[in-house]
Amino acid sequence: MDLNFNVGDHVSWNSEAGRIRGTIQKKITSPTKFKTYVARASKAEPQYLLKGDKTGHLAMHKGSALRTIAGRPR
Repeated sequence: MDLNFNVGDHVSWNSEAGRIRGTIQKKITSPTKFKTYVARASKAEPQYLLKGDKTGHLAMHKGSALRTIAGRPR
């Protein structure tokens, strides 16, 4: 499975609230402080800044946590 995603891709991920849908806002390729923790991203293992479709909530996840969704966000 290809874990490389691009800005603008529509994806889903699992959260405490259940399965969330959103759009990739940015690809992170170096350690970056996000909220209260440091995302240990690298070029070999990037992480992605995501924006939820319904709430606009921002999250950051590894590519292995994401699934591509066909179609456009509403």
